[in-house]
Amino acid sequence: MTTTEPRRHSSHRLAAGVLTGILALYIALVAFGNITDFGTNQQFVRHVLAMDSTFRDHDLMWRAITSTALQDTAYVLIIVWETVAALVLVWGTYLWAARRDDAFARRVSTYGLLMLLLLFGAGFIAIGGEWFAMWQAKAWNGEDSATRVFLLSGVALIVNQLPGGREPTT
Repeated sequence: MTTTEPRRHSSHRLAAGVLTGILALYIALVAFGNITDFGTNQQFVRHVLAMDSTFRDHDLMWRAITSTALQDTAYVLIIVWETVAALVLVWGTYLWAARRDDAFARRVSTYGLLMLLLLFGAGFIAIGGEWFAMWQAKAWNGEDSATRVFLLSGVALIVNQLPGGREPTT
């Protein structure tokens, strides 16, 4: 930024950077936990896909995936998606903090936040919750936590998309 260029609204940059950073930290910890403690959430994914803790309605059970190979493939793909999203969001956080190019920071952060919205909204809430009837399960129901992350990601995306203004003069 040159001295003749107007300063971007630093409170917007701070809010966008902090929200992006919180979600980067969160999803990085989730990915790290899934990698280092593979078995815990592997069981979660297996139970959701197998639909073995649902009402077991015969009209729905044809949707169940009982192949452990397919279940584990889905779980590994989730972990890869989480890891890439974490890296993108860490990069976006860095760009907001570096104060170099708000448009590029916004673009990178948007990609990472959209990755979270897709994973938690489409993946966990829509597919896990509705297609695999996760909402019916007591022990293997992640809809509440998925909804929290989905909403926080949406708020962060909205803040990231707000136009930056000029610093107020005093």
